[in-house]
Amino acid sequence: MLNKNVGYLIIGIAIIIGIIILIFNQGMASIVSQSCSHGSECTMYGTIKSQTYLSIAIAGIIFAIGLFFVLSKENEKIIYKKLKDKTKKISLEGLDKEEKQVINLLQQENGAMFQSSLMEKLEIGKVKATRLLDKLEAKQLIERKRRGMNNIVVLKN
Repeated sequence: MLNKNVGYLIIGIAIIIGIIILIFNQGMASIVSQSCSHGSECTMYGTIKSQTYLSIAIAGIIFAIGLFFVLSKENEKIIYKKLKDKTKKISLEGLDKEEKQVINLLQQENGAMFQSSLMEKLEIGKVKATRLLDKLEAKQLIERKRRGMNNIVVLKN
């Protein structure tokens, strides 16, 4: 779901909560006016006011959160750059077997893939993958780009 849609949903919920608060406030005021014999000096009126202000403040905070989502920037969509018929021939000389596998996998995936997917396809752990990618990055064959909790591994052009 997009941020704006979530924001509009939250704003709608805040408005509904506000309406419920006002209806509840009117009902409580009518009950207090019928049951309290002290008139406008009755302490229950003060309690109703403080509870109303507190609940309106909470609804306002919910509204503000919704507004934040509506006005916030959408999540970045990750778009892989396709290497349209410009597949760069990378010299695999001087690379060990695993490094060659990484380069071949990246070429098969149009030059980019998530590090986690790479680890799954190579059937290696996180530490080994990090060390392997560090070596390829040092040789300036790949680049890692941070995306949330994951990295995208990209062949350098």
